[in-house]
Amino acid sequence: MSAWELPVSLTIGGTGFDIETDFRKVLYVLGVFNDPDYEPDEQAAVCLRVMVRDWESLPVAQYREAMEALAAFIDGPGEHDKRRPMPRTMDWEQDGPVIIPAVNRVLGQEVRALPYLHWWTFLGAYMEIGECLFSSIVSIRQKRARGKKLDKQEQQFVRENKALVDLRRKLTAQEREQKDELRKLFGMG
Repeated sequence: MSAWELPVSLTIGGTGFDIETDFRKVLYVLGVFNDPDYEPDEQAAVCLRVMVRDWESLPVAQYREAMEALAAFIDGPGEHDKRRPMPRTMDWEQDGPVIIPAVNRVLGQEVRALPYLHWWTFLGAYMEIGECLFSSIVSIRQKRARGKKLDKQEQQFVRENKALVDLRRKLTAQEREQKDELRKLFGMG
């Protein structure tokens, strides 16, 4: 894939397949991959069904190749080969309310109002986010992940914005049920 073009299809097994490229579709798929209620094979199935327009004609033997091609597309131009394990410091769903204003500022418009915005355009704007609430939150999370001490201003920000800064662990449906049962048992809901 070339950084100078916005791909709308992928070659899988020598055949071109049109893909969904709107940022909302990709964010939906990323949400599924981050959902503990889905098994890995279910996540892959959702990804293929959402992202590959004619997925029914994709041979089962090429699903792995398709998933690798989709991962490279989602990573963006030139990013796929640079993968290395890093601590989780953001969550597309949880951070969405602070990401969108920052992306809007970069692009100079309300992206949610657009009928279509290519994922790579959205991703490029995301990567150009400068100083803002979201970058402050991620900076604090990165320091914590590396075991670095927060300065006094950052410590105060965390105290005042704990819900924004702390990444929530996603609970499975079973864990949510157990939590609800305990809350009822102790008269808390």
